[in-house]
Amino acid sequence: MQKKWWHDSVVYQIYPRSFQDSNGDGVGDIQGIISRLDYLKKLGIDALWLSPVFESPNDDNGYDISDYRNIMAEFGSMADMDDLIQSCNERGIRLIMDLVVNHTSDEHPWFIEAKKSKDNPYRDYYIWRDPVEGDVPNGLGSTFSGPAWEFDETTGQYYLHLFSKKQPDLNWENKKVREEVWDMMNFWLDKGIGGFRMDVIDLIGKQPDNEITGNGPKLHEYLQEMNKETFGKHDVMTVGETWGATPEIAKLYSDPKRDELSMVFQFEHIGLDEVPGKEKWDWQALDFKELKRIFSKWQTCFNGDGWNSLFWNNHDTPRIISRWGNDSEEYRELSGKMLATILHMQKGTPYIYQGEEIGMVNTPVQDVSQLDDIESLNMYHDRFAKGYSKEDILFSINKKGRDNARRPMHWNSEEHAGFTEGEPWLTLNPRVEEINVEQALSNPNSIFYHYQKLIELRKNNPIVVWGEYRELLPESDALYVYERSLDGESWLVVANFTEEIVDYDLVEQSPTEVILSNYEDLLQEGACLKLRPYEAIIFK
Repeated sequence: MQKKWWHDSVVYQIYPRSFQDSNGDGVGDIQGIISRLDYLKKLGIDALWLSPVFESPNDDNGYDISDYRNIMAEFGSMADMDDLIQSCNERGIRLIMDLVVNHTSDEHPWFIEAKKSKDNPYRDYYIWRDPVEGDVPNGLGSTFSGPAWEFDETTGQYYLHLFSKKQPDLNWENKKVREEVWDMMNFWLDKGIGGFRMDVIDLIGKQPDNEITGNGPKLHEYLQEMNKETFGKHDVMTVGETWGATPEIAKLYSDPKRDELSMVFQFEHIGLDEVPGKEKWDWQALDFKELKRIFSKWQTCFNGDGWNSLFWNNHDTPRIISRWGNDSEEYRELSGKMLATILHMQKGTPYIYQGEEIGMVNTPVQDVSQLDDIESLNMYHDRFAKGYSKEDILFSINKKGRDNARRPMHWNSEEHAGFTEGEPWLTLNPRVEEINVEQALSNPNSIFYHYQKLIELRKNNPIVVWGEYRELLPESDALYVYERSLDGESWLVVANFTEEIVDYDLVEQSPTEVILSNYEDLLQEGACLKLRPYEAIIFK
C-alpha cells in the first residue's frame, strides 16, 4: 500500500457549537476554534474534522444544510472560515469538512423550488411518491422515529426523509444532483481543505421503492464518480460514515485500487450495548469478549486492500469513559487512559472527539425539559406514547443520548468553564471543576499527556502504523492483550478492563522495557504481572 499522510495521522473532531465561544452569545464559533488551535497543536493532532458549519436552520444541529457555500451566522462568516483554513495550514493541521449530501434542509432553495409543483425543474432533486391507498408509499421508517415519508399538501405527494422531516433526501439518481454536489465539493477543495468526512454516505444509493437504504446497488458507482470529479485530484483524506459496513463492504470503499475513499467509520463495536434485534435505546451490558473479537476482526481483515478508522466517541455517541470505562472519581482517569491505550495502539487512523483527551463524561438528566437533541426528544415522546415509563426512557437517554457528547468543552473551572462569557446553549457537565483543560495541562500525569504520548508513539514508530496485529487471550473476561510486530520487533499491549486485580503471566513474552503505562510502577511477582484496576501497559 502506497503511504499517504493520513496513515500515521491522528484526527481531532470538533463540534463547533460546543468548542469555544468568542463573542459571548453562548454558542461556539469559528474564531473560538482559531483561538484554541495551539492547544490542539500541543496535543499533537494532524487533522481537524469540523462538524458542519454551513448555513442551516438547525433542526438537527447543522446536519440540515440550507446553503453549502455559506457559513451559519452563529458560527461566523466565510472570511472567518478562510481564516480558519489558513490558521490550520500554518500549523500543519489539515481541516476536514463535514460533507452532508444524503439530504438537505427543507429550507434549501432546491427544496423550496421542488415543492412548488410536480413539473418544477428542481422536483427531481428529491424523492417523491404518490400515496398508496391514501397513506404512506411503504413501510420505510425514519431514524428519528416515525415513517420516512412526509405528505406535501401542495402537490399531493409524499417526499422521503430518512431523518427529520426537515431533512428531505436528495435523489442521487438525478445526474444534475450529482453535478451540483461535485461543484460544491470543488469549491471547498479549491479553498485548501484537507478532505471530507462524509455523513451517512452509505445511504446515497438508496432505492426506496424496494426499501433499500444502505449499500444500494449504485452506491460505489457514485463514489467512484465523486472521486474522479472532485477529491481524486487532490492529496486529501476522505472518511465515510457507514453504519452497515462489514469488512467486505469496507474494502469496496477503501481499497486504493478502487478509487473511492481513504477509509470508513464502521460501527460494529458501537452497537454492542444494544439488545440484538431491538433499537439502540434498548440497553444491555457490554460483552467484552465480543468487543475484542470485533476489534481483532477489523485489525486483521485488511491486507493492503483497505484502511481502518479507530474511534470510541463522536457527536452521535455517549462519552466512552461513562459507557465502557468507569466515570467514578477514583477510576475516571485510569480507565480513560486504558481505553485510549488499547485503541491508539491498533492499526488505523485514530479519531479523538473533543473533550475525550481530558476525560469528559456523560451528563445525566432528570427531565425531558433538559434535553436538546431531536433524536432523544422524538424517542422520548414516541416511547412515552407506547407506554414506556418516564424512568425507563430517561435511563436509555442517559446511557445513549447524543446530548452527552454535545455539552460545551471545559477549558477551566471558572463560570461556564471558560467556554463562554454568556449563557451556554446547552448546560455544562456538573463536574467541571474536576475535569477541565487547565487542570489537565497542569498535571503531568493527566489523560491529556497520555494521549499526547500515544500520538507521539504513532508518529515515531512505524510498528504502530504498519505492524501486524495478533490477539492473545481472546477468552479472558478481564484482559485485552495483543501484540504488534514489524521487522523483527514486537510490542505487547496488556490492559485490564475491570476494577479487580488480574494476573497475567509474562513468561512467553519476556518484555525488555515499558514503553508507556497508566500507573507509575509495575506490580509483579516473578513473571506474574498483577494488573491493577484499569491498568494498561505497552511493553517492548
